[in-house]
Amino acid sequence: MTAKFNTTNPATGEVLKEFPTASDEEISAVIDASDAAFQTWRTTDVRERSAPLARAADLMDERRWDLAELLTLEMGKLRAEAEAEVELATRILRYYAEEGPLLLSDEVLAPSSGGSAVMKYEPIGPILGVMPWNFPYYQVVRLAAPNLVAGNTIILKHASNCPQSALAFEQVMNDAQLPSDCYRNVFADNDQIQTIIADERVRGASLTGSEGAGAAVAGAAGHNLKKSILELGGSDPFIVLDSADLDATVTAAVKGRMTNSGQSCIASKRLIVVEDRYDEFVDLMTAKMSQFVAGDPADSVTTMAPLSSEQAARDLMEQVEDAINHGAKVHTGGHRVDRPGAFVEPTVLTGVTEQMRAYSEELFGPVAVVYSVADEDEAVALANDSSFGLGGTVVSDDIEKAHRVADRIDTGMVWINQATWTEPDLPFGGTKRSGVGRELGAEGVREFVNKKLIRTP
Repeated sequence: MTAKFNTTNPATGEVLKEFPTASDEEISAVIDASDAAFQTWRTTDVRERSAPLARAADLMDERRWDLAELLTLEMGKLRAEAEAEVELATRILRYYAEEGPLLLSDEVLAPSSGGSAVMKYEPIGPILGVMPWNFPYYQVVRLAAPNLVAGNTIILKHASNCPQSALAFEQVMNDAQLPSDCYRNVFADNDQIQTIIADERVRGASLTGSEGAGAAVAGAAGHNLKKSILELGGSDPFIVLDSADLDATVTAAVKGRMTNSGQSCIASKRLIVVEDRYDEFVDLMTAKMSQFVAGDPADSVTTMAPLSSEQAARDLMEQVEDAINHGAKVHTGGHRVDRPGAFVEPTVLTGVTEQMRAYSEELFGPVAVVYSVADEDEAVALANDSSFGLGGTVVSDDIEKAHRVADRIDTGMVWINQATWTEPDLPFGGTKRSGVGRELGAEGVREFVNKKLIRTP
């Protein structure tokens, strides 16, 4: 079968390694093995289930340089950011290794009618994960760690452009002495994903990715009466109500926009600034965005890596050119970087209106759109005028005001005076077209479990 999964260096466009898509027979065998492993894993004591996660965290830490190198190679992540992702994945593994048994402990209820009741959190079976390329370890760990400690098994289909990262993580889990077949990587195509979801032994599906992919997975799961968790796109607002240190605020906005070359669902994509600070904000934003140095992501001098692929760069430029052609103002950037690789200049746009694609679509790359608003009411209205609802930021020196505005933002997460981010012990997820369900924290470990009530009158 023709190879679909390949390592292509986005800084050069060179195809380095190819891997064949699995055969239908191989997919069937993986489902068999995952279900067989579940029958034993589900009855293993939760403290024993947490032990491989702790060992995996140690191995991730020991191998952090090699693991980070694969991220740089396959999706063009800056070396420092690649190392930071490995560290974050390690922290998530440790969190669930340490806290999983407590989070899954029985919950004693107090029925008003007397007697006793207890809620138990029991595993349900193999879970399919369909993962994206932008955070090849973090996204996988976010699904695998809580579900493995809960007693489920994992069948993982990774993005087609990071096969070596996928295999490296599978090797970590194997070397951590996770029982055989509790975690299986598969190089599956779209039809095979549908086949996996349709199998009655597979009890749920989790996807992080595009709206189209999410609709396909959720549709298949719904058709087969199975739960799905979706983390889709985002167009996060970064609202600046006031700031005594505007330079620091802009620095935070730039970091929120440019981390991972802007290829993050929770990146600060729409910068909404009250009018009395707007002009200064735009000037500072333009100056800081102009300072990035594009180049080899493995080089310490480089501060902006390429996008994940040539197609990603072309798609982003189409959105930028549409905005420019319809009257948006370019303060910096607006072009491809004049060098080989999937590079787009860091770009600042203003004057973006509803007629432009940049107003309603997610810009997955180093492009910031800045808006001016009269007051907090207008800021909230603009922030909520989006089909997405993943994260957001509210900046104000008045914390009470910041919280008041945060309460009005229609997203799954709002961070005060910091760009939206993620922590192992905090729930992660969105609303509207940004997805359904939550990952991480206590919420993440209780998504794919049977919440069984046992009542004694």
